[in-house]
Amino acid sequence: MKKSLSFLLLILLPFLLNAQSFTMEQIGKFSFPSELISSPVGEKIAWAMFEQGKRNVYFAGAPDFNPVRLTQFNEDDGQEITSLSFSPDGNWLVFVRGGDHGGYQYSGTVNPDNLPIPPKVEIWKINLSSKKTEVVTEGEDISLGFPDQLSFLKGGQVWSTTLSGSEKPTQLFQTKGNVNSAEYSPDGKKLAFTVNRGGHQLLGIYENQNTPIQWIAPSFHRYIKPTWSPDGSQIAFFKVLGGNGAALPLLEPRHDPWEIWVEDVKSGDAKMLWKAPETLRGSFRNGFLSFPNTKEIVFESYHEGWQHLFALDIASKKVQSLTPGEYMVEQISLSKDGSRVVFSANTGPEKEDLDRRHIGSIDLSTKKLTWETTGQGIEAYPVVLGNEGKIAYFSATTQRPHLVAVKTGQGSKILQESIIPADFPQSKLVTPKQVSFLASDGTRVYGQLFEKEGGSGKKPGVVFVHGGPQRQMLLGWSYMDYYSNTYAYNQYLAEMGFVVLSVNYRLGIGYGYEFHRPANAYHQGAVEYQDIKAGGEFLAGLPQVDGDKIGIYGGSYGGYLTSLALARDSDLFKVGVDIHGVHDLDNRYAIPDGFEVAPDYEKAKEIAWKSSPMADLATWKSPVLFIHADDDRNVYVSQTSDLIRRFEELKKPYEAVMIPGDTHHWMKWSNMVRVGNLTADFLKKHLMD
Repeated sequence: MKKSLSFLLLILLPFLLNAQSFTMEQIGKFSFPSELISSPVGEKIAWAMFEQGKRNVYFAGAPDFNPVRLTQFNEDDGQEITSLSFSPDGNWLVFVRGGDHGGYQYSGTVNPDNLPIPPKVEIWKINLSSKKTEVVTEGEDISLGFPDQLSFLKGGQVWSTTLSGSEKPTQLFQTKGNVNSAEYSPDGKKLAFTVNRGGHQLLGIYENQNTPIQWIAPSFHRYIKPTWSPDGSQIAFFKVLGGNGAALPLLEPRHDPWEIWVEDVKSGDAKMLWKAPETLRGSFRNGFLSFPNTKEIVFESYHEGWQHLFALDIASKKVQSLTPGEYMVEQISLSKDGSRVVFSANTGPEKEDLDRRHIGSIDLSTKKLTWETTGQGIEAYPVVLGNEGKIAYFSATTQRPHLVAVKTGQGSKILQESIIPADFPQSKLVTPKQVSFLASDGTRVYGQLFEKEGGSGKKPGVVFVHGGPQRQMLLGWSYMDYYSNTYAYNQYLAEMGFVVLSVNYRLGIGYGYEFHRPANAYHQGAVEYQDIKAGGEFLAGLPQVDGDKIGIYGGSYGGYLTSLALARDSDLFKVGVDIHGVHDLDNRYAIPDGFEVAPDYEKAKEIAWKSSPMADLATWKSPVLFIHADDDRNVYVSQTSDLIRRFEELKKPYEAVMIPGDTHHWMKWSNMVRVGNLTADFLKKHLMD
C-alpha cells in the first residue's frame, strides 16, 4: 500500500508543483500609491492609495510617519484622485476627484457604474487641523498660491477662491483665447499664465483688478511652462515655434527647435539663455524646468543621447551636466528650499539595474550626485521632506507591490505594509529574469521572463507587449497603475504554467534616444514590430517552451502590435488578445485643405496603411479576443468596431468583449480583474486545453 501511494505521489509530483495556487482576484489586490507630495512646512507627506478600487488620501508626519487616512471613499466606483497638493501655508490638502487624467482627453466625468446621474469632477479640500473633508466646486487644473489661494481653469479662463473662506469661486479675470496653465508667484501676489490664441501662445502676468495684464516678450511663438524664481523677480519659460510651417516631407525626421528664456518681472526685459542643439537628439522639450535659486535654472534635455538634468548659469549662460552617464532620469522633484533635486533613474552597479529604478539626489551648491537607493527593488517618485535630508518615495520589489517609504538618517521605513491583504500571494510570485535578444536588423532588445518552477514537459509561451509606447516594463512592480495591472497579469499567467516574455521594444524609454525615437516606426513603417517577432522567436526557441504554442497579448499600443503579429505571423503567434488596440493608421495624416501638399504625402499615406493590421487581414489565421471599453479617451472604441466589421465582412472568426462606461485605464478594479481573467482564460483555452 505504501509503495502504491509513493508511486502515485511520484507521478503526481510534477502536477502538484505546477498547480495553480492563487487567483486573478488575489493577485489583483496589490496596493498602488500615487500623488506623493511633501509639505512646504515641516516634515509631512501625503499620497493617494488605491486598494481594490477604493481610492483615498493618506497623511503622515515626523517623527514616526504613522499613516492616517483622511478620506472615506469606500466603493470601487472608478473615481480617481489626482492633483493632490499642500497649500503653501501647509494647513490644507487639495485634490481633484473624478475624470480620467491619464487620458488624452481627460476632461469630463467617468461613469463606469453607468449611473443615470453621472459623478462629477470636483475639487476637494481637507483641513489638516480638523481633518474635515469637503467639496469646493466642480473643476480641475488647479494651482495654489500663498497662503491658501486656490485657482482653477474653467471654460478657458481662471477662477479663484480661498481655502479658509466660504465664498464661492469667481472668475479672476477675462482674456481672449484659452488659458491652459497658471502659476502663482512665491508670495501669492501675482499669477503667471499661458493663453493659446491660435497660432501663438502668450505668457502673461495678472496682478489685480486695477492693473493691466503684463505680457512677457509677446511674439508669434508659443511660450510654455512659466516658472518663477524663489524671490519672484524672474520667470523662466520654454519658447517654441508658433504658426503653421511649410508642407515639408512627412517621412524625413527633422529637428524641432526650442529655447530657454528668462524675464525680469520688474523691467519686462527678456533674454534667451540657451538654445537646444539643432539635432534630432536636441528636439526633446517640455521636460522638467525649475528655478531653484536666482542664479541658475535646472532643466531636462535629451541632447546628449539620454534624458539628463542640466544646470544653466544665468549670468554666464554656461550649461553643466548634473547626471552624466548612459541612463535616463525621470520623476524629478525640487526640495522646498531649492537646495536639492531628487529623481529616479535606471542605473546601478548591476546590469539588471537597466530595467529597474533607483533614487538619486543632487546637492545644487556642490553639484554632488548621491545614489540614495540601490539593490533589487524599484524606487520611484521621490520627494524631499524638510531641510534635514529626509526623502520619501514609492518602493516595491519583484514580489511586494508599491508602498510609500521614508528614508532618514537612521535608515528606511516602509509605510502601510499592514494594508496588503492576507490572501495577496506575495510569497508565491516569481522573480522575472532580464533577457535580451537581437531583432532581424541587429538591434538589441531587452525583456523580462516570467516562469514558475516545476511542471513537466514543454510549456506554452506568451509574449506580452506594453502600451504607450514610451514605457519600460521593469524587473518588479511598475510605478504606473496600468502597468502594475499587467505585471499582475504576467505573474498570474506564469502561475498558470505559461512562460511569459515581456518585450521592451523600440519606441520605449530607458535605452537611449536612438532606441526611443527610431526611424521608420509606427505609421512610418512599424520597424518596432521586428522586436516583437524576434521576442516570439526567442521565446519559442527556449528549451522549456513548446514553440508551436506561442500566444501574444497587449493593450493600447501593445494591442496594435498584438494585432500586427497575428495578421503578419499567424504561424508563429497561434493566438492573441488585443486590448483596446489601434488598427488603422492611414488616418494619421489629415487630408490637405489647400494647394500646398507635402511632396511625399501619398507615399506616407501608403506606408501608414501598410503599417496597419488592417492591411494584412488576408493572412490573419490566429484566433483573437478583442476587448475594449466604450468611454476610451486614448484609443477610440471605433478602432476595434471598425476591425470587427471587417472580420465579419470576411467571415473570419473572432471573440469580443465590450465593457460599457469604463475608460482606457479600467477605472473600476472589478473591470481590471475581469480583463485579466478574460485574457488568461482565452490563452489557456487555445494553448493548454
